[in-house]
Amino acid sequence: MSTLLAHGTYPRAILHIDGDAFFASCEQSRDPALRGKPVITGAERDIASSMSYEAKALGITRAMRLHEIRKICPDVIVLPSDYETYSLLSKRFFDIVRRFTPDVEEYGIDECFADITGWQRPLRTNYHMMAERIQEDLRRELGFTFSIGLASTKVLAKAGSKWKKPYGLTAIPNREIPTYLAELPVGNVWGIGPRTTDTLVRLGIRTALDLARSDDARLDPFLSKPFKEIRSELRGIPALPFLAGNRSAHASVQKMKTFTPASNDPRFVFAQLAKNIESACMRARQYGLEAGKMLILLRTQTFEHQAVEIHLTCPTNFAHELLTVAKSSFDTLFSPGTFYRATMVTLLDLRTPDRQPDLFGASLKIEGFRRIYESIDAVRAKYGKHTIHFGPSFDAHHSPRHIGSRGDVPERMRHLIKGESIRRHLNIPMFVGEVD
Repeated sequence: MSTLLAHGTYPRAILHIDGDAFFASCEQSRDPALRGKPVITGAERDIASSMSYEAKALGITRAMRLHEIRKICPDVIVLPSDYETYSLLSKRFFDIVRRFTPDVEEYGIDECFADITGWQRPLRTNYHMMAERIQEDLRRELGFTFSIGLASTKVLAKAGSKWKKPYGLTAIPNREIPTYLAELPVGNVWGIGPRTTDTLVRLGIRTALDLARSDDARLDPFLSKPFKEIRSELRGIPALPFLAGNRSAHASVQKMKTFTPASNDPRFVFAQLAKNIESACMRARQYGLEAGKMLILLRTQTFEHQAVEIHLTCPTNFAHELLTVAKSSFDTLFSPGTFYRATMVTLLDLRTPDRQPDLFGASLKIEGFRRIYESIDAVRAKYGKHTIHFGPSFDAHHSPRHIGSRGDVPERMRHLIKGESIRRHLNIPMFVGEVD
């Protein structure tokens, strides 16, 4: 196995930092009276979106219905999701990590990768102690905990952060990779989904160590480029790009919305997707960027995902063009009889428009649409984002997102600070008590 690994303990030093029960922990930090109690967020959807570890210990899992949860634990505390506060605390999280290194990849609202290679000498410490300092600063300043994995690649660091949750710190130097991979089921490796897992198990590969040791020629016909990169990363050889930068770098534009109750109506589900496409295109135009690729995703009632990546023939930020190409892919993804609870669109391969004159008038047609969208965006800016929308998204615009919910709203929405309106808030999270 040693011949498969990069030389040195940490040829690169990559951290994966993951919030422990992030949404529920944000609520417990906001209100210290909730600490040590079973807390669930998701009241507005009538399901559990996030659970504190006290709630998890009682057997409560994501997507459980509230009436089922109350049978298990009548005293459970159920709160509406306060995504505004979660986002503000997320920004504080990333800012704290950036004190130690500028190379931070924000992977989600509650997790990031950090490249700390070479910083042990300027900070007069070693990589493990640096990870401990980051972990302690996060706990002290935010009021809740994070788990961290330290390794030479992103895939190994991600595995490490899951190893000892909550508040765990797992370092995987290259010489100890076989020990960890032998205990890691191949289906638990970041980036390997159920279908690929089934294929690998049929080929006799059951653990991450089996995959790392596998013969390239035998597996190549069954694995695409991303899975070969994962195998390389399991061997301690970096293969995945490190996308340092915050969300303002605009590496992608993503829009995702959840709705209740879940629906198996293809027209309604596509309307939700179409609304996300319109919103993503508006954001891309604000940035002055066009997308070369688009990812669309459907999330089922049981939290399974069905997704497809679409390569566009011409970069665009025009919603009507993306709606056309999305429809055929949606028809392929959508399974009749399956209930869906969320849709997502991600615009990828973003670039600045490069318009060249042509002999067939295509550039003039594009310029005409650009002016139309400028007018539409001007109306939206003055009268509301969705004042004008396309026909396919009609059902999403004219029906409430959460039908039958109890109408709960987070504390941040009920109590406005002076100068705020219901739609415009200051970037200040609301705390009931003091953070230690």
